[in-house]
Amino acid sequence: MATSTINISIPETMKADVEEVIAAEGYGNTSEFFRDLVRNYLKQRQQEKFESMLLEVIEKEEFSNFTKADFEEIKKRGLDRLKVRLNK
Repeated sequence: MATSTINISIPETMKADVEEVIAAEGYGNTSEFFRDLVRNYLKQRQQEKFESMLLEVIEKEEFSNFTKADFEEIKKRGLDRLKVRLNK
């Protein structure tokens, strides 16, 4: 996977806290810590968007009758997409 560089500026006290977390939680370096931080943020953001969409549907009472086969197909497509993403 190709990588890009992002430079950030943080206060010295925050840098010390980050270095403490890196040492305590076994991150190999600062980049690993920030990649993990960004991954978790993006995952949380995606979850919040999904929950918002779900609440919108619930509030509008726009329900569809899904069958077990529908759910199985959705699950299969999701797992297939996850496998492709993990194999990159």
